[in-house]
Amino acid sequence: MTPSGYYAARNRPDSARSVRDREVASLIEAVFWDRNRGRGISGPRKVWRLLHRDGVEVARCTVERLMRVQGLRGTRRGKQFITTRPDAAATRPPDHVQRNFRAERPNELWVVDFTYVPTWEGMAFTAFVTDVFSRRIVGWRTMSKMPTDLPLDALEMALWVRERAGQDVLGEHPADWLDPEP
Repeated sequence: MTPSGYYAARNRPDSARSVRDREVASLIEAVFWDRNRGRGISGPRKVWRLLHRDGVEVARCTVERLMRVQGLRGTRRGKQFITTRPDAAATRPPDHVQRNFRAERPNELWVVDFTYVPTWEGMAFTAFVTDVFSRRIVGWRTMSKMPTDLPLDALEMALWVRERAGQDVLGEHPADWLDPEP
């Protein structure tokens, strides 16, 4: 940057957008924390509607951006699920693939994905076993609870399906990968 460009930028007045953003940000904060309207729990869409009721013409995406910058978040309905509770004292299992998720042939490397999906009946927890080579789901299991056995059940299904099809699922070094402790 040239010295003249630096001093020109430093002495330049604020842009119209930044001036408008400061005005709208103060209005957003006032509406968000108002005890009768936003109550500190309204999200961007409701704050945007409340601003429109007051005659403030602003785009909803602008309200979303400014609320994100200000750190204001609305509350969400429903129970928030925590799928992983790490234990800092627990030992981590070794990374046998060294984060290299590539395979030269089918059944050489499988990965497990454990996720949850909100449904009308509640949460559905699902574990998928995917063959890295073909990206095919080779085993899966779904439950309404989140037990530790869910990914293991999906793995057992994958093993059963592949063995039933007459495919080799043992790999090269399965004995080396087994954890001696339960």
